Amino acid sequence: MMMKLLLIGSGGFIGSVLRYLVSGSAQTASQSIAFPYGTLAVNVIGCFLIGFLSELAQSRSLFSPDTRAFLIVGILGGFTTFSAFGNETMNLLRDGGQALALLNVSAQVLLGLGAVWLGYTLAYQIWR
Repeated sequence: MMMKLLLIGSGGFIGSVLRYLVSGSAQTASQSIAFPYGTLAVNVIGCFLIGFLSELAQSRSLFSPDTRAFLIVGILGGFTTFSAFGNETMNLLRDGGQALALLNVSAQVLLGLGAVWLGYTLAYQIWR
């Protein structure tokens, strides 16, 4: 149990650092202060990777339980957070940006679910 916690914790560290770097880079590249493009990028990338890796783990048994804990629970768990999404959406609403808040919720959910589906589908097609 202790080894699994260390794997998840070290993966979470890596994922959190990656989240910071990717989110900041995407937000800077967008040159927007009105919409959280960085969080959108992190959530879509993370959803795609979770779909892709989960398909490989479930249908192909390519990962041991420890590897799965490190990659999916640790790295991707640290990389993707919907808490930032919720906070930013509430901030948009608080600041009177109802249309931007609706756009944020719609884009996060639709693109995220689409990316998970795409990850599963791509992994299945590559390794069938």
